[in-house]
Order: sequence, then structure tokens, then C-alpha cells
Amino acid sequence: MKRDIKVTTSHHQKIGFGGGCHWCTEAVFQSLSGVTKVEQGWLASFDEHDSLSEGVIVHFDSQKLPLEALITIHLATHSSTSNHSMRSKYRSTIYYFSEHQAQQAENCITKVQADINKMIITQVLAFNRFKENSEKYRNYYYSNPDKPFCQTVIQPKLDKLMSHYGVYTNKKKLNSQ
Repeated sequence: MKRDIKVTTSHHQKIGFGGGCHWCTEAVFQSLSGVTKVEQGWLASFDEHDSLSEGVIVHFDSQKLPLEALITIHLATHSSTSNHSMRSKYRSTIYYFSEHQAQQAENCITKVQADINKMIITQVLAFNRFKENSEKYRNYYYSNPDKPFCQTVIQPKLDKLMSHYGVYTNKKKLNSQ
């Protein structure tokens, strides 16, 4: 039996990011216009990168928020140049879902690297699997904005987001906190 396959072009994409605490990463991407969903938990790639590390999967509308902007924001809002002792738990990574995304990520890292003195250690890896965090830890910042961790660790990242990438932020959401 022959099936008709409908080919559609969608501006709705997803990409994975790891870098720091998934609560921080989640809050950064939840604060952007054009992001439709953020899944928070642990991600893994293949081979020597098949262990899970904290991260998020970001669903976004590429017409409203270009992938290059997402990647640039990711590199700027975590320690993308620091190879600290917690890197196995907080892998600095971009998890791609297509070869096109992989190439865009590599190009963006090269472009950002040209403007900074420290070496970017962020890896571009194929997405393999995801384990979502339990519900009580999801949407952590927007459910608990007054908690000390949110104020001392996450809020400075959101302040940087507003000051450097304000054009991409959801100001209404950020100002409601």
C-alpha cells in the first residue's frame, strides 16, 4: 500500500541546551519571546557522552526567535568557557536534532569565539535521550522567585538577559516577577 507523505515546512523547532543548573537554564529560556515550551531535566548524547547531565529542551518559533540568538544567549548565560569540576553534571552542550542545527551551532560558536578571549568549551552533540525532572522542580524560578537560590543565582542571569538581549525577552513575563 502506497502512502502519501505530506511534506510541511515548520518554523517550530526544538533544541537542547546544557550548561549550568537546569533551574537557571530553564528560567533563561522561559523568559524569551518565541519560546513555546521548555522541558527541564537531563539530556544525553551518544558514545562517551551518553550519561545524563542537567539541561533543557527548548521548543521555539524560529520566525520569532532565530536559532542563532538562542545559541548566543545560551553561551552568554552560563560558564561556556569554564571547564570546572562539575562539568559531568553540568555539561556545556548544545544538543541538536538535525544536521542543519549542528552546523548552525558550530557557526555560532565560531562567531562568538571571535569576540572573546577565553576558549569556548561548549560541545555540539547529537540528541539521544531526555529524562524530565519531577513536576515539583519544573518551572522552578517562576514558581519560587523569592527563594534565595532564585534571587542570588538565577536573577543575575535574567538581569544580564534583559540588559544584553532585551529585544528577545518576554518583558511582560519578566516584569511580573
